[in-house]
Amino acid sequence: MHITQLNRECLLHLFSFLDKDSRKSLARTCSQLQDVFEDPALWPLLHFHSLTELKKDNFLLGPALRSLSICWHSSRVQVCSIEDWLKSAFQRSICSQHESLVNDFLLQVCERCPNLASVTLSGCGHVTDDCLARLLLSCPRLRALHLENCARITNRTLAAVAAHGCALQTLHVDFCRNVSAAGLRSLRAACPRLALRAEHSAAMIPDQSPWAPGTGASSRKPLLH
Repeated sequence: MHITQLNRECLLHLFSFLDKDSRKSLARTCSQLQDVFEDPALWPLLHFHSLTELKKDNFLLGPALRSLSICWHSSRVQVCSIEDWLKSAFQRSICSQHESLVNDFLLQVCERCPNLASVTLSGCGHVTDDCLARLLLSCPRLRALHLENCARITNRTLAAVAAHGCALQTLHVDFCRNVSAAGLRSLRAACPRLALRAEHSAAMIPDQSPWAPGTGASSRKPLLH
């Protein structure tokens, strides 16, 4: 029996055992398998281990997506975590090659994946508060949001969770140095049932610009956003 003689349910089951690249390679062999590849039911989970994977065409974003994770563990993450005003020209050039990737990708998720239930972002140093606020508004079924080492995340994300995270049950903001203890206290007061974890975040010292009002060039006091 040739693979194309299998019914659609069997083909979907077969595809489910393959990684994204293997699914794409198999889909290229004939139009019937391409049609299976494009079935939204095949894509309830998406996991990315580098930012370059976000630019590939080996996956589908659709209403069936329930779980998304982007976990980037690279030496470049350390460069992304440096405040823009502290970066050298070389470091800025490194970031310019990928700084919009995660935000642009999440905006596509907002448009295409309204049933998303879980998001994990680790090492995504350029993801912004505005982007996460948009995600919370666009995905009202979101129950779990895990953020780790996301240097741009501030108390504005916590405020967005309080305002728009109606279904959210779990929030992790680990190693997010621009989240303050005051912001965490406010969120706990606003959402007492939320399972909130913030390992090291409020204890970390954010890099404060020497041009911030009322600060000196050598000031290193934590900012309360």
